[in-house]
Amino acid sequence: MRDFRKLNVWEKAHHFTLQVYRITKNFPSDERELARFMSIAAGSASEVEYQLLLACDLNYIQDETYRELNQQVNEVKRMLNSFIQKLTANG
Repeated sequence: MRDFRKLNVWEKAHHFTLQVYRITKNFPSDERELARFMSIAAGSASEVEYQLLLACDLNYIQDETYRELNQQVNEVKRMLNSFIQKLTANG
């Protein structure tokens, strides 16, 4: 099995998390916490995205259901990332 640290998706997610921590380290604690919570939520959304793909590949859900839910989770991820960018820009 491949080392997960060598996966491009893991590298990007890790880099994103590091950026959030660096940017928010000087925020007031309530804003810093909010940005971290949003980062965790974005990570969770990515986990959901994978679980949807897995469910589709295992034929637990139909392709159409997968496409609909995947579109929704990607919209949530875009919204979370936009919100995080606004939080970090204000810091």
